[in-house]
This record gives sequence, structure tokens and C-alpha cells, in this order.
Amino acid sequence: MQRKALYSLLLLALIAAPFAGVYPLFVMKVLCFALFAAAFNLLIGYTGLLSFGHAMFLATAGYLTGFGIQSLNLSPELGVLAGTVAATLLGLVVGIFAIRRQGIYFAMVTLALAQMVYFVYLQAPFTHGEDGLQGVARGKLFGVVGLDSDLALYYVVLVIMVLAFLLIVRIVHSPFGQVLVAIKENEPRAVSLGYDTDRFKLLAFVLSAGLAGLAGSLKVLVLGFETLSDAYWTMSGLVILMTLVGGMGTLFGPLLGAALIVSLEDRLGDIGNGIASVTGVGWFRSLGESVTIVTGIIFIACVLAFRRGIVGEIVARVKTLRA
Repeated sequence: MQRKALYSLLLLALIAAPFAGVYPLFVMKVLCFALFAAAFNLLIGYTGLLSFGHAMFLATAGYLTGFGIQSLNLSPELGVLAGTVAATLLGLVVGIFAIRRQGIYFAMVTLALAQMVYFVYLQAPFTHGEDGLQGVARGKLFGVVGLDSDLALYYVVLVIMVLAFLLIVRIVHSPFGQVLVAIKENEPRAVSLGYDTDRFKLLAFVLSAGLAGLAGSLKVLVLGFETLSDAYWTMSGLVILMTLVGGMGTLFGPLLGAALIVSLEDRLGDIGNGIASVTGVGWFRSLGESVTIVTGIIFIACVLAFRRGIVGEIVARVKTLRA
């Protein structure tokens, strides 16, 4: 009941945010990265698989959505669907190769495949190389709802985010999710109980890739462009940082971690001056490239003082006090 109350308050705050002076474009960007981090957390936090290549799913969906809307005249809903399906299929292909290995070897396989995908997007004509896709139109949702308004798009993104989060909650608390946790804690024991762990890991990988792709598709609609930075390995490192800082293996941790890291990283003023006054990140912008030092210090502090992440430590302290 307490969790439901907290999530309800968060949802009400997000619904009222545009009317409270919060810049909608910034919140939409945070929501996209929050979904990306939640998708990654489903893989590492509940299955125990560390992927260093999750950026390829974000970028694949982004490029396919942008290309579909810009060159094939797809409606926004079909563009998002096409990008999400493409990322899911790529997740299936990558997962078939990656789950054959464990530990650091699994991570290295995903990193190698992600770098191959990055090179393809660097050379492919439809991605426009280092220039990226620019000026992706938002269009009309189902031919009725115009998404040119930031407010209209905000609530569309919020609804999709809530539905995706509910799906993750359902996956985690289902028998399938409990098997994933068992694989993370003791895979040989799960095998001895008769579970085909490779099949469960592959399905978890595909689900994580599809949700990451959904985040990438929404991100293109929100920002109107897609660049190679989303496919580069540093984006995979960024989502790992979000998950670890927020709290790996918790539902709310990746959301908090994404909000914190995006606020720190958004220092170039590319989405308006209103963010600085509303979110208070103007000081971080004044640091320029040195803001990465602040991000690194926060990460080190979390590793040393909050080994479970911010939310993980809070949950552990509350359980201790109850006991």
C-alpha cells in the first residue's frame, strides 16, 4: 500500500508538472531515459546479465522511427511501432549469440556487437552519418491528435511510460520474473529444478531490448533528431551509471537515477533556458565539460557509501528499522 501511495503521488506530480511551471520537454527527455534505464534494470537487476551494448537498441529504434516518419511518411504511432519492433528483433538476434556466454564474456559479446552496429550506422546512407537525422516531424497521433504541441506530446509520452512501467512491474512480480531472480541468485540451482535458463535469459534480453527500443523511438519524437551518440558505447555506460546510482534490482531506482544523471548531463542548453530556472541545473551548465567530474564524484560516492544505490539503501534501512 505504501508503494502504491508513493507511485500515485509521483504520477499526480507528473500530471501536474506542466501546470506548475516545469518545462515539458525536459521532463519528456527524463521519462525516455527513465524507461531506458528501467529496461536495462530488467536485465541486470533481475536476471543478472550485464550488457555493455544496450545503446544499439536505443539507436536502432531511433533511426528506424526517424527514417520511417521522415522518408516513408509513417504516422508517429506506426513509426514508434516500427522502431520498437526493429529493436526487439535485433535483441533476439544479439541475445541468441550473447547468452551462450556468462559474466564478463557476455558483456564483451554485447559490446562487440554494439560497436559493429555503430559502424553500420556510421556508414549507412539513411542515417546521414555524423550529421544524423534532423528535423523529424511529430505529425498527428492516429491522424487526430497533433503532437506539435509540447503539452500534447507530454501526456502521450507519460501514458506510454506508465503502461511500460506497469508491464515491467507485471513481469517482475510474475512467475516468470521469479525464475529470472532465481537465475540471478543461483543459476545451477535453477537448472537443477528443471528450468531452461537459456530460454528465460533470451526472453528477458528480448523484452529489455524492446523496451529500450520504445524509449529510443519516443526520444526521437520528443527531440526531433537522432545522432550517432545514441549508438556509441558511452550511451551504454550512461545507462549502467543511471541504474547503479538509482538502485539496481529496484523498480524506482532506475527512474531516480535517470532523472539525476540527465539533470547533470544536460548542460549545453539545447532544450531551452527554462530548464535552468525550473530544475536548478544552470550551475552544472556553467561547468561545461567539467560536469563529468561531478558525475564521477557522485558515482564514486554511491559506490563507496551506497553500494545498493540510493533507493536500494533506503529500502535496506527501512527493512532494518522494521526488523
